[in-house]
Amino acid sequence: MFSRALTPWLDRQQWLDTAADTLQPALRSAFEALGPARRTVKNLLHGTWMGHPIHPALTDIPLGAWTMTVLLDAAGNGGPRSGMARAADLSLVVGLAGAGAAAVTGLTDWSETDGRARRVGVLHAALNSTATLCFASSLACRRGGRRGAGQGLALVGYAIAVGAAYLGGRLVFHEQVGVNHSEGRAVPSEFTRVLAEADLTEGQLTRARYEDTPILLAKRAGRVHALIETCAHLGGPLADGKLEGDTVVCPWHGSRFDLETGDVIDGPSAFPQTCLEARVRDGHVEVRAGGA
Repeated sequence: MFSRALTPWLDRQQWLDTAADTLQPALRSAFEALGPARRTVKNLLHGTWMGHPIHPALTDIPLGAWTMTVLLDAAGNGGPRSGMARAADLSLVVGLAGAGAAAVTGLTDWSETDGRARRVGVLHAALNSTATLCFASSLACRRGGRRGAGQGLALVGYAIAVGAAYLGGRLVFHEQVGVNHSEGRAVPSEFTRVLAEADLTEGQLTRARYEDTPILLAKRAGRVHALIETCAHLGGPLADGKLEGDTVVCPWHGSRFDLETGDVIDGPSAFPQTCLEARVRDGHVEVRAGGA
């Protein structure tokens, strides 16, 4: 299968790592230059305010608009001033605008990836950039009176964009970027013991377990809080993170979650952390699914 052959090929492309090693620090430096506004801007671009990443939604704009461009080009039989031609050019412009927004959000999400996901992301971005360049050149040709060349460039750009979209799907379905790693885990419906109270220290993060589900416990001001311990962003171990006030910070990429509600305070996570109810009974900490 093509997918099976692609994985070892990607792992051999050292130039992808070289490019990532240059681009990721540059992106992070750009955000740091924003000063106090950095977190607000990043949270906006990550989609924390939506409850899921914003980038996938924005990618529909260029793909949809450029699909219309190609179809209108194929269907049009009038001159450059015909309604079909003008509609094709307008959809091309809409696609370029959408591509810019998708690129900014995509790069923001990609700046907080590692390993193969980071490598695939570089190739995904390179193909999308090439496709966007083709469509921008197509627009220039159309406005310069070389409509046939512009239509040809649009076809090339569209084929490349489809290839980039395939890699975008691979990032989600193979590398699990942009999915909630905290959801779908086994949790008890009734209060169940997971840790001896003596093993829980005030002001420290502690890992417990229910069946195969790791659970984060934190005792603050005598009250016990419980979250699924696997970070919703990319699966980082929250128990190895930092307890800051009434929040926990993931050690991998710095996502910050409210201990009381699981809500995202700071990205890159766009998903809230699954929150459990906790209590102490007969010298043991017990937890159950939130809202039970």
